[in-house]
Amino acid sequence: IGGAGYVGARLVESLFNNNYNVVVLDLFIYGKNIFDKYRNNNSFKQIQGDIRNLDIVKSSLENIDYVVHLACISNDPSFDLDPNLGKSINFDCFEPIVKLSSEKQVKRFLFASSSSVYGSKEEEKVIEELSPEPQTDYAKFKLECEKILLNDKSNMIKSIARPSTVCGYSDRQRFDLTVNIFTNQALNNNKITVFGGKQMRPALHIQDMVDFYLLLLKAPPKKINNKFFNISKENFTIMDVAQRIKSIVGKEIEIEVKEIIDNRSYKICSDKIKDELDFVPKYEIEDAVKELIDANNNNKFTDPLSNSLYYNIKKMKEIKLT
Repeated sequence: IGGAGYVGARLVESLFNNNYNVVVLDLFIYGKNIFDKYRNNNSFKQIQGDIRNLDIVKSSLENIDYVVHLACISNDPSFDLDPNLGKSINFDCFEPIVKLSSEKQVKRFLFASSSSVYGSKEEEKVIEELSPEPQTDYAKFKLECEKILLNDKSNMIKSIARPSTVCGYSDRQRFDLTVNIFTNQALNNNKITVFGGKQMRPALHIQDMVDFYLLLLKAPPKKINNKFFNISKENFTIMDVAQRIKSIVGKEIEIEVKEIIDNRSYKICSDKIKDELDFVPKYEIEDAVKELIDANNNNKFTDPLSNSLYYNIKKMKEIKLT
């Protein structure tokens, strides 16, 4: 669900590589051709539809073993464009989808939550045992969806991922995420604009995110059922990542610093997935930057600084989604 998004597009590819049959339910507002390479693959089916239409959801769940729920209006700025729209997609239809999944005897249900449910914490290690203190509606509804899923009394195996900010290349690319933004600016504008700079942010390579979902599809139920997991590789300051990207790009790049009122700063600890699931994210920020450079050099992007296909807010304003 939401499989044509940034993470979903890369997850679909890895699912095929691991011999899964895949059904994608998505609005496809960022392009219907994302999965053209699978068009003649009998193991793939794409359904263009709105997850608020429960008839479409119900039909898409026929003969499904596993659900990975990625669909949402992503991040705070996109949500704030139209809070009613955000609530209708991110929250109102979630419980019906969970109920339909259990009725269709889905074996496992994986939900993509967010590390933003913790809010701003002073602790050096933000671990799963800390009380969530979501500060935005986007984060609040993520947390409410977690509660709905964990309260489901069916026999579905239920797992929740709380990822940090994802970075790297995808067939449905985003350039409105920190590492991706800075890399795009460095490559195509020779200047990185940093707002603030001292704020801490957790980072995660998109392939590590995908590999973690694959693990949740296979892990012994007792290790993952009714549990939530942080997933992050490293915590960095905004300025640190700008400097690292400047170094990797290897040309004269200006770093422009602007003041910002919002100085939210947070860290995420992922010890739990190492201790309980033996999973350690292996890709660095540098890996994400290098694959974005390769994609850029191979002309994978069209007008990357302004094309709405790469920017959630721009696209939502353009199509006036309701």
